[in-house]
Amino acid sequence: MSRGLNKVMIIGHLGRDPEMRYTPSGRPVTTFSVATSRSWHSADGARHEETEWFNVVSWGSLAEICNQHLHKGQQVYIEGRLQTRRWEDAEGNKHFTTELVAREMIILRERRDISRSYEAGSGDEGEEYSV
Repeated sequence: MSRGLNKVMIIGHLGRDPEMRYTPSGRPVTTFSVATSRSWHSADGARHEETEWFNVVSWGSLAEICNQHLHKGQQVYIEGRLQTRRWEDAEGNKHFTTELVAREMIILRERRDISRSYEAGSGDEGEEYSV
């Protein structure tokens, strides 16, 4: 049987402050959104820009770190996997959402251009957060 691969890496800016809550068993979970943008020129020379929004979910100690250190506007690197959740509401309507489940987070810089990088075990370069 062959293995599959589900790995996502994004660099973007937080669209809102993280929100942390706890599962009934007490496990922390933090959610936030990240916007990535790309631009290109069409054949007629017109410039186009497109923004893609990612809903990010972090668990455990990474959830606590994200809640503590992240805020709206920061540029971050997020690595993880895509997960689609399905549920049915009280009226029987089916819902789907696709989320990036974070495994690693690195703060790249603030919107106001304060450079602060977090990488594991690299001394002066800061701290990298992963699970």
